[in-house]
Amino acid sequence: MKDNKKIIYWLLTGCTLIFIMVIVGGITRLTHSGLSISNYKLISGTLPPLNEVEWVTAFDLYKQYPEYQKINSSMSLEEFKDIYFWEWIHRVIGRFIGLVFLIPFLYFLIKKQFSKATLKKCAVLLVLGSFQGFLGWYMVKSGLVDNPDVSHYRLAMHLTTAFITFAYTFWVALDLIYPNTKEANKKLQSILRIALGLLIVQIIWGAFVAGLDAGWIHNHWPLMNDGKLIHETVTLEKNPVWKNFVEGKSGVQFIHRYLAYFVVAIIAYIWFKSRSLLLTIPQKNGINMLTGLVLLQFVLGVFTLLLQVPVWLGVLHQVVAFFLLAALTFTLHRFSK
Repeated sequence: MKDNKKIIYWLLTGCTLIFIMVIVGGITRLTHSGLSISNYKLISGTLPPLNEVEWVTAFDLYKQYPEYQKINSSMSLEEFKDIYFWEWIHRVIGRFIGLVFLIPFLYFLIKKQFSKATLKKCAVLLVLGSFQGFLGWYMVKSGLVDNPDVSHYRLAMHLTTAFITFAYTFWVALDLIYPNTKEANKKLQSILRIALGLLIVQIIWGAFVAGLDAGWIHNHWPLMNDGKLIHETVTLEKNPVWKNFVEGKSGVQFIHRYLAYFVVAIIAYIWFKSRSLLLTIPQKNGINMLTGLVLLQFVLGVFTLLLQVPVWLGVLHQVVAFFLLAALTFTLHRFSK
């Protein structure tokens, strides 16, 4: 007999750990700690330096790379320990997530607790998790060459894959939590899918903003720069112009700002349309959560800009984005077959 309850707890534990991972990753990025550990050791790298000699060795290794040489050449050992901590804990959580996914998976596999469909879905999760770990190192590697900063493209891939892995894990858990219910509603199913696509694109551009430190400019609202809406956006790169919107700080912020209006609008439309439908309680709860969270996220985004991205607010903005994705995943699931 298959014990789906244990599998559900396992999947939801994975969701929680991914959530913690994203929070710590956000702090790591906002404190510029991501390049403090310039090598990758899967086993021995689990422990941090344990004495002064090991700390000096780690610091000497850091000094060999562009971030120290071009930006942090006056950094002390004690300051290095601060940034080292966040990158180290980020990597340790990543390793722990890998074990939490792999060991129970093998246990359930041996005990034949998976249905055929669930086994396929969980195999996909393992692939996503492995790919996420690879992207983490691939991202760090980009900042160890001439430019002392990680590629914002690689950062976006790393962050977006984390969000997608969470959403898919949550979806698989929901399949087991609601195994026999049929609440499909095609009137809102399609628009919810579009909303999910928009939100993922918005998350990608949010990663671009973070990767390019684009939140520290145009700290005005509702316009970008005292009435100058896109002047700096279109003059950053003369040829081609489109690069402004994926590589220019002003252009990236422009997309992230105004795409937020579309995300709010489509969720407001979903809320409005739902009022005329006969819904189940989970569907109503999903839409209410979705509406409240998107409004909160919009307000947080505005204040994050106005206050020039304080660490606590930048992290909170990312946390609510995570909850928003969770609410949208849940709501779409409740409106799907």
